[in-house]
Amino acid sequence: MQPLKKFVQQGKFYQSVVDEGADIILIVSFEGEIHYQNNAARKTLGYTNRQLITRNFFYFIHPDDLPKLRDQFKRMVRKTYEASEDFQFRCADGSYRYFEFNSVNLKRKENVEGLILDCRDITQRKKVAAELANAQRAKEQFLANISHEIRTPINGIAGIASLLSQNPSLDEQRKYLDAIRSATENLKVIINDILDVASLESGKIRFEQIGFRLNDIVDGLVATFQYQCDQKGLRLLVDNHVANGTVLIGDPVRLNQVLINLLSNAIKFTHAGQVRLALQSDSAAEKWMLLIEVSDTGIGIPASKLPTIFERFSQADASITRRYGGTGLGLTIVKQLVELQGGSVEVESREHKGSTFRVALPFEIGKPDDVAVSSPAADEPIKPVSAARVLLVEDNEINQLYASTLLRNLGCACDIAGDGSIALKKLASEKYDLVLMDIQMPVLDGYETARTIRQSGGAYAQVPIIALTANASEQDRQKSLEAGMNDQLSKPFRPADLRHVLARYAAGPAISSPPVAQVDLTYLKQVAGGNQAFIAEMVAAAKQAIDETLAELHKKPTPAITGRLLHRLKPTLTLIGLDGLRKEIVEIEEKLSANQPIDLTFILQKLLSASVQLK
Repeated sequence: MQPLKKFVQQGKFYQSVVDEGADIILIVSFEGEIHYQNNAARKTLGYTNRQLITRNFFYFIHPDDLPKLRDQFKRMVRKTYEASEDFQFRCADGSYRYFEFNSVNLKRKENVEGLILDCRDITQRKKVAAELANAQRAKEQFLANISHEIRTPINGIAGIASLLSQNPSLDEQRKYLDAIRSATENLKVIINDILDVASLESGKIRFEQIGFRLNDIVDGLVATFQYQCDQKGLRLLVDNHVANGTVLIGDPVRLNQVLINLLSNAIKFTHAGQVRLALQSDSAAEKWMLLIEVSDTGIGIPASKLPTIFERFSQADASITRRYGGTGLGLTIVKQLVELQGGSVEVESREHKGSTFRVALPFEIGKPDDVAVSSPAADEPIKPVSAARVLLVEDNEINQLYASTLLRNLGCACDIAGDGSIALKKLASEKYDLVLMDIQMPVLDGYETARTIRQSGGAYAQVPIIALTANASEQDRQKSLEAGMNDQLSKPFRPADLRHVLARYAAGPAISSPPVAQVDLTYLKQVAGGNQAFIAEMVAAAKQAIDETLAELHKKPTPAITGRLLHRLKPTLTLIGLDGLRKEIVEIEEKLSANQPIDLTFILQKLLSASVQLK
């Protein structure tokens, strides 16, 4: 074996470094003629040994880079050492790769008119840099979109609040308040999208496994989107090939969210033609699979944009956001919700022809007894409100006014504490049935206050505590529970949300009252997107449908006709937030199908109360 010292002295290592190195080594004349190529030229560029010899270096340079490289060569022949800017070199297969090189001028030391070019492949570096730049641009565009989407309703609220201070008429007050409510609903949609993406990407989201009827979801979607399609002159087609009454075990809220996102997009980007929802099952798969197809005849998606359509902050181009609005998060949420449940989603689209989204989601098949009390878009039945004593711990004056007014309207006695330390003093001297606890407060925050209450050992140590927080993630909820709180109410909350908390946790004496179905137009306003004419028309249509049904039911029709009347009313109830009443009607239908006796007394009273509220 040859000693290393002798190997070095003979200089043979130079040949090993040059021939076998990762960099491409070329020796070229001052005119660019190639006289030497090392093995890396074959490995990286695909040119066999000596294939580049006698060819001109400039022949392989991308036309866009040729002028600057010729200028650099002029400098190189005058200098001993020079570094190049990046350029593109053509490979044997016709593609281009990015390189940069260092040059050594042989004229200075060897009196030979030539250059040694040590060329380094930087294609991957350029690709990563381009991806980072694209991601940064997308992020900046997203933040600009979000800023616009948030500031628009906020500016509207601020302006209308100013108008309210100028002694408007009663009709103008109602119009202004409706506009404020609509703006706040738009804000909630945007914020919920952002929170959903954050929860999905952090892995904090949880999926329920409860029973629900697929038809209930489909009926609600038709009721929700039919009017929008009518307004735009679109046909809304539904092809539901899943057996009527099929009960699935899974998360109905997340399924509803997926369908709403896909249908909303289809309607938003379609100006003529139709939107179609098709549902069928694939029982041949390992698990029962729900196959969903949402297609439209809209503007379509350019082929170049299809690979990124499900990415965060991505819309087909910036003008889409300017024309149609939105956060660009809807399809990201769809993809992640579907894949986290073991499903798949794909898209097929032609620009100016339309798009088709296909979703496959696995479910277990359930039985009628598996149907949960709360179904997709359905609240639990509202119990009578208790005359409870509530301690509201909140430092914001507007939030104090809103929550305390709701509590008093619900029959509760309400005391207010501006921070946690004041709350502890009140709890030590007064008895309360429930504590509503804001999280972020001066002096003593909600978490520390709750821990102090639980560790106090006093008579109030077991009082139910509900967190009030604008941070609505699962992580925040878990933090509240760990601090000793019983539950969480996310801001901004609706009267119905507060009513449910009182019904579940407050132990005050019950207030007797006739059966009431509390209309909640939150869902309708969210669907309307601020269109007050649409809201008014849908409310009028809902009232007419309820009044007509009441008139027919008072005629004491046959069980078959009664069943048809009630069934026809269900989509209307979903639209105006009467999901608890809708569930009761489903139970009545099941009794009618089984030829069991029914009592419509409470149903009629609740329908009458809903009609009064819709005046």
